[in-house]
Amino acid sequence: MLAYLLRRILYTVPIMLGVTLVCFALVHIAPGDPLVSVLPADASAELQTQLRSVYGFDRPLPEQFVRWVWRALHGDLGLSIGTSRPVAGEVMRAVVNTLRLAVLATAIGFVLGSLFGFVAGYFRNSVIDRLASLLSVLGVSTPHYWLGMVMVIVFSSQLMWLPATGAGPGGSGEWAWDWAHVQFMLLPALTMSVIPMGIIARTVRALVAELLAQEFIVGLKAKGLTQFGVFRHVVKNAAPTALAVMGLQLGYLLGGSILIETVFSWPGTGFLLNTAIFQRDLPLLQGTILVLALFFVLLNLAVDVLQTLLDPRIARS
Repeated sequence: MLAYLLRRILYTVPIMLGVTLVCFALVHIAPGDPLVSVLPADASAELQTQLRSVYGFDRPLPEQFVRWVWRALHGDLGLSIGTSRPVAGEVMRAVVNTLRLAVLATAIGFVLGSLFGFVAGYFRNSVIDRLASLLSVLGVSTPHYWLGMVMVIVFSSQLMWLPATGAGPGGSGEWAWDWAHVQFMLLPALTMSVIPMGIIARTVRALVAELLAQEFIVGLKAKGLTQFGVFRHVVKNAAPTALAVMGLQLGYLLGGSILIETVFSWPGTGFLLNTAIFQRDLPLLQGTILVLALFFVLLNLAVDVLQTLLDPRIARS
């Protein structure tokens, strides 16, 4: 098992290098001047040259890439052009906020998706199965941003049950797991959980339907095992794949929450990316994309190893 783990970790090294190269290239091929947000309209050529030298934009792109990767390995992602604050600190604060939201959304999606999936799988080809499948299809097909705006209109503007935007009374800097702050998470978390719920429901439904048709399940029923005993065996065999899907959905939510966080003004990585894009803040944009991409790579590694530990059918050699 140790050799398998070391080999999987080794495989992630070239992937991470490829991710850093793609992040750097995609940001620099975009049109526009990265210093347009800080340079005055009547800036002199000398001032423009000086600022480009400060941020390293006057160097060749290969040299910029090597210097950026070297600094990133030491935890230095540069300074934000818009705020002049360290990018690493800005990104880490945003990642923590997004992680809170994504974990809650994934938990909601996993619980509801597993429930719908098990019910649909056990009562396949019935009215319950069709209703559960319809809900999962609607969840996957509904646009995030549209659902978020509907949630704000219904639950904030009309019913006034939950706040529409922000991260709490004291903002994300004074976050606490109490109702005063958690209520600000509910609408964005529920909105984000819809797509994972649909994907997990469809996955679990297919797994349960396939497992119930297996010979060992038929044999257990023939031996007189109770329905609860059969259910335990089905859960045990379906859990590794369901957990793997849940882990991947967590990664997708971390990187794909830009529209949701913008709609609800949640101070996470999506909101930070939106700000960096409109301000053309290259260091902030590069740092945010890099951290999210590396987090997704590491999360895939963790899910792969966890699934191998839980499922004895997967070879570990």
